[in-house]
Amino acid sequence: MKSTLLAATLGCALAIGSVFTGHARAAETIKVGVLHSLSGTMAISETTLKDTMLMLITEQNKKGGLLGKQLEAVVIDPASDWPLFAEKARELIEKEKVAAVFGCWTSVSRKSVLPVFEELNSLLFYPVQYEGEESSKNVFYTGAAPNQQAIPAVDYLMNDMNVKRWVLAGTDYVYPRTTNKILEAYLKSKGVADADIMINYTPFGHSDWQSIVSDIKKFGSEGKKTAVVSTINGDANVPFYKELGNQGITADTIPVVAFSVGEEELSGIDTKPLVGHLAAWNYFMSVDNEVNDAFIENWQSFIKSEKRVTNDPMEAHYIGFSMWVKAVEKAGSTDSTAVQEAIIGVTVPNLSGGYSAMMPNHHITKPVLIGEIQEDGQFEVVWQTSGMVAGDAWSDFLEGSKDLISDWRSPLSCGNFNVKTGECSGSK
Repeated sequence: MKSTLLAATLGCALAIGSVFTGHARAAETIKVGVLHSLSGTMAISETTLKDTMLMLITEQNKKGGLLGKQLEAVVIDPASDWPLFAEKARELIEKEKVAAVFGCWTSVSRKSVLPVFEELNSLLFYPVQYEGEESSKNVFYTGAAPNQQAIPAVDYLMNDMNVKRWVLAGTDYVYPRTTNKILEAYLKSKGVADADIMINYTPFGHSDWQSIVSDIKKFGSEGKKTAVVSTINGDANVPFYKELGNQGITADTIPVVAFSVGEEELSGIDTKPLVGHLAAWNYFMSVDNEVNDAFIENWQSFIKSEKRVTNDPMEAHYIGFSMWVKAVEKAGSTDSTAVQEAIIGVTVPNLSGGYSAMMPNHHITKPVLIGEIQEDGQFEVVWQTSGMVAGDAWSDFLEGSKDLISDWRSPLSCGNFNVKTGECSGSK
């Protein structure tokens, strides 16, 4: 019933800088907030997203801007400091008067800013895969929900690679813990025993992986095909993959499928020992189509380097920004309430091939791809869904969540409507 109802609902520094992408005065521009860590443990991933937003805003201004005005990017660095995200989000909204914010990476940063956006009724476009279990009228989740990444990845390992034992390894914060809670329940629903599931968490920036990788190696040596499902985030991935190579763990012995490692992260790693390991995303730079080719060309021209790569969260910003522009044009205003109403059902091209739509639950439709790491740091797509998958805000595998849907259209206007009780258990 839940999936039927969901299908039926289709139709968020220490340093602050203001970057002008046109020559108009501030009073004549529409300000766009960019809230990404440019320092600290998450800078390895988020700096590129800041640059992506600057490129997208520059390109829109070349097209004439929006509603007859030029766009102005206001960039703030929250420095991988999760409480600082909330402070800087408030600064963007109240002081800088931005029309919308594109930002955050970790779920803890998104959770930090969420009350600010809801209190001030502003808009956040969040571009990274996350754990689900949330739907806010003020947030548009353009990254993958678990059913658009984690669940399909486990299905691939189980069905195509005959994996029987599972290591759920993650950074110790909201996204990995909730995602692994969902995956543990899903694996058990498929008959996987407790003894065949190993769960491990490490802090942000963790660097000493020797004993943990040794434990993984031992766990995988007991006669059953074993895989690592990695929700390790940020710069901790560099020593993790290095230690895998040091201990001789290859894709043939214990394959790793990562949810937070893409082309940008691999650009700083010797990938030869990692060939064959996997990542699950909704986009890879290697996807061959004209829209993606044009995006890559524009990106490398903007960043002035033919060596710079593209990745999935960049595509999510591309989609989210395109949807925001289209919704503002449709509403004829940047007013948050007007954009919230106008954006549902908006459809724009994605970079993987096809079109992504904004659903009434503020998640989008997108394909799911499994990529295999190549020596050049790119991914060869080895599996993908046949079409678009609609993001599910609430997991079908958790008690208390499986009966919930989200629909931000009037008259329901609820992020957690219980289809059994007929009640909205959250604030409208």
